[in-house]
Amino acid sequence: MAQQSPAILPVLGGTAVAMAAFAANSLFCRLALGRAEMDAASFTAIRLGAGALVLGMVCALHGSGGKALLRPDWPMVLALFGYAAAFSLAYRDLTAGTGALLLFGAVQVTMIGTGLVRGERPTITEWGGLLVALAGLGWLVAPGLAAPPPRAAILMIAAGTAWGVYSLRGRRAGAPLPVTATNFLWSVPLGLAWLAMAELHVSVSGVISAVLSGAVASGAGYAVWYTMLPRLTATRAATVQLTVPILAALGGVAFLGEKLSLRLLGASALVLGGVGLAIAARRR
Repeated sequence: MAQQSPAILPVLGGTAVAMAAFAANSLFCRLALGRAEMDAASFTAIRLGAGALVLGMVCALHGSGGKALLRPDWPMVLALFGYAAAFSLAYRDLTAGTGALLLFGAVQVTMIGTGLVRGERPTITEWGGLLVALAGLGWLVAPGLAAPPPRAAILMIAAGTAWGVYSLRGRRAGAPLPVTATNFLWSVPLGLAWLAMAELHVSVSGVISAVLSGAVASGAGYAVWYTMLPRLTATRAATVQLTVPILAALGGVAFLGEKLSLRLLGASALVLGGVGLAIAARRR
């Protein structure tokens, strides 16, 4: 056991940093957009640009800075931009925890559902987990005083679906870090095109949040995550991502003054438990 600790601790630490970075994306976006510090188009364009810069620098340090930069995978680029744009629009009206839960649930349902459509043979446990997760999402968005605004909820589900599509296509795209850097780079012109058509509203604090979201929570977060992935089993990699909505919800309470509702707590338990059950069954 003593011999394994030095190898385990860096993996645990790096994985925790990556999950915290992913949760921080929700906090930075909510901080800028929920408080009307800037418009969604400006936030998205700055976030994508900062992410592309950091990922490009990391690729350069790894000796892969020029790989495939002139060969974008346009379906992946469009999925990435669609995710980022819908994510920003949705967070104008969602709390950090609710948004992260909707995003995460939609990502996993998209990926698991696509596997079913492509002919994967689900076990009873996998079907049960998927239905439990869908029930949790349904409860979260059901009409009522504690329900999130329908338009914002639909936008965040669309963002999760786009990210699920991106992830599915990315599994066959080769080296993930240079591929992600390339996609971020080519998504920047799309962000600038949206920026040119939008009604702009920018503040210093909003720009700082957007830069941190792109450079730290997205760029550096992905770099750390892709470094840890080869040292994690597929099941562990999928399971640790279940912590992101919880971290986002706790961060929203601690740093943004948001409240934890019983509906969010209950829906979180159903979605995370159901997705975890389905992923575990699928990996077996």
